[in-house]
Amino acid sequence: MTRAELHGDELIARRHLPAAPARVWAAFTSPTSIAAFWGGSHAAVPPESVTVDVRPGGEFALDTRAPGGAVRRLRFVYVRVVAPHELVFDEPVTGLRTTVTMRAAGDGTDLTIHQRRLPPELRTTQAADGLASILAALAAHLRH
Repeated sequence: MTRAELHGDELIARRHLPAAPARVWAAFTSPTSIAAFWGGSHAAVPPESVTVDVRPGGEFALDTRAPGGAVRRLRFVYVRVVAPHELVFDEPVTGLRTTVTMRAAGDGTDLTIHQRRLPPELRTTQAADGLASILAALAAHLRH
């Protein structure tokens, strides 16, 4: 189960995943895997839209397609890359910073996603639910 907490301009989500940190890392750095889970239950991600250059200064980008057909391009720049434990990336337009932390725990990985400097339109329960949905989709992807 995912726990997502909104505190002002920060959103923190936690989930235990049934896979080793190296496998979770691969899911966050492989275009095919990102396309499989990133949209959660609220959007689809066309696999051909995903680009990943996993290095500080490298770009991570993808398109999300809403059920109504609206497409939105998301673009991030990696700030810190510590395989297989931590990814930090910024969204250059808003300044949103996302830190993804993967820690070995028992039979899998404890995953934490910490978003800072959320723009006002993302300081909502809907945004927290969306992130929880993405992590649920990631867990399902890792089970296959």
